[in-house]
Amino acid sequence: MPPAAFSAGHTGFDKKAVLFHGQFTMNKKKQQQRRPADNYQLPPKAERARQAAASVAEFKPRPQLPGLRVVWACIGLGALCAGMVLVLWLPSRSLVEDLRSRGVTVAATVTDVDTKPRYVKVRFVQGSERGTAVELSEIAGMLPDAHAGESMLVTYDPTNPSRILAHDWVMNPPANLPTYGTAALAAFFLLGAVAVTLRRRWILRTWPPDFAAPDPTRPQEPGSESLPLSKP
Repeated sequence: MPPAAFSAGHTGFDKKAVLFHGQFTMNKKKQQQRRPADNYQLPPKAERARQAAASVAEFKPRPQLPGLRVVWACIGLGALCAGMVLVLWLPSRSLVEDLRSRGVTVAATVTDVDTKPRYVKVRFVQGSERGTAVELSEIAGMLPDAHAGESMLVTYDPTNPSRILAHDWVMNPPANLPTYGTAALAAFFLLGAVAVTLRRRWILRTWPPDFAAPDPTRPQEPGSESLPLSKP
């Protein structure tokens, strides 16, 4: 082979070797610069899309917000029942205390009883009011179980004989069931008003009025406002 041809072939071989070495070096640097698989991070656009998809998947519809009318209705009914409790309890309690302190106990005869009963009439057979007929007073709308013609002990107020109770009821008043039932209703309505108010505040804190779920099929344009899911 001529020396010139050998020199030209040797030069071409050197060029190919240099190019191959340079490409190998660049590939090795790229591999060294690659991040480990566990430290890989999505591009910003892909991360925002992933967060939007997660928010849509986790979105829960806003519960129905209790109206203020319900709260005020519960408060009004509770106040009404509380007033009825006072009306039923205070007069009967005052009557019992007065008769215990200054009442006069005498024998009486039952003259008339309504079958409802709406009234029980008695006639005094002892004391300064002997022969006087009066109706027994009620305790929260209740009257003793009595029958016409039977005798019983009664205690009355000497300054006002119409304030009179059976002596047993003065010493041991009966269970005031109407008052207890009305008090239970008052507590129920007032506690209901508190519960509804707390639920309303929780919904307003958790789901603000201007919060709306993003619709993945209809992307929102920049600058547009979301509509509230429901009225506050």
